[in-house]
Amino acid sequence: MHILITGGAGFIGSHTGRALLAKGHRVRVLDSMKPPVHKDGKPFNMPEGAELVLGDVTNKEDMTRALDGIDAVYHLAAYQDYLPDFSTFFTVNAAGTALLYEIIVEKNLPIQKVVVASSQAAYGEGKYRSQAGEIFYPDIRSVATLEGGAFEIMGPDGLVAESLVTDEAVIKPQNQYAMSKYTQEMIALNLGKRYDIPSVAMRYSIVQGPGQSLYNAYSGACRVFCLSLHFDHRPPVYEDGLQKRDYVNVGDVVAANVLVLEKEAANYEMFNVGGGKAYTVLDFARLAAQVYEKDLEPELTGAFRFGDTRHIVSDITKLKALGWAPQHTPEKSVRDYKAWLEDMDNVDDVLAYAQERMKSLNVVRAVKK
Repeated sequence: MHILITGGAGFIGSHTGRALLAKGHRVRVLDSMKPPVHKDGKPFNMPEGAELVLGDVTNKEDMTRALDGIDAVYHLAAYQDYLPDFSTFFTVNAAGTALLYEIIVEKNLPIQKVVVASSQAAYGEGKYRSQAGEIFYPDIRSVATLEGGAFEIMGPDGLVAESLVTDEAVIKPQNQYAMSKYTQEMIALNLGKRYDIPSVAMRYSIVQGPGQSLYNAYSGACRVFCLSLHFDHRPPVYEDGLQKRDYVNVGDVVAANVLVLEKEAANYEMFNVGGGKAYTVLDFARLAAQVYEKDLEPELTGAFRFGDTRHIVSDITKLKALGWAPQHTPEKSVRDYKAWLEDMDNVDDVLAYAQERMKSLNVVRAVKK
């Protein structure tokens, strides 16, 4: 097949491109090479052997050119930072996806499959059970509660509730990124069904591994902790560090991406793509320090990130039923990222800059208790 990967010079896209090339597919990459992912507009992750089309997913001419002669699409291009430029999230993530389907329909392109990158973030706070046994899906935590240092989700009974693994059934996006990704997912699945374009949405958990850009103001814990330890800083942790997350290795994400391309049973479905095991943020920070063999305890910053969820762990039962399961541990993700980082030239200490930028935009806020 001739496969287009939008955002194919990015983290997940570049790994997916290499896997597809190894399976004998032809790969074309559409990427804008814009910062912060690509510093100075230069690619550092292009899969060798792929064709590059420099362009933007929101530009009809660029997208039309990229889709010429294509059999399948991985639509992985996204705006992913944590900043309050709301319109950019919807322009890139939602309007870009709508444009993809617009061109396919307008030109009657013979696209056999579209795989769209959605996100675990679409669940918001996810699924909880009160101490009385009631299942509920809470709203976003209030600023006043977080500033007071009360981080846990309370049930309808006023007591601390239990976080449960979250399946695909209920969506409750609550920040700008999450809302834009769920909008993107609805566009893909609904227009796909309406116009007979087989489409799949992949709700990735926190994806970790080599090749993750150093320059986003916000990205996964692996990048933040590894950069901190690389420069002998204590890994910074928000809230009390007891937030639960599941971390999935990029190799497992690639395996899931390839699987749904090949499986007709995946058509018009959405799938959680997660690590299958909950870790607290403190656990993950300490694991990273062990890999680096550095006696640096995580630093509780006395701050929280506005819009963050307390606990979120994905139920991966549905994707496992297709024959997939995560094979790699968070430790492998850290080791691979560490090796990649050490092999790079002129690594800047970008963490301080990213932290200050988030504070200046009121994304990172102090606990006032």
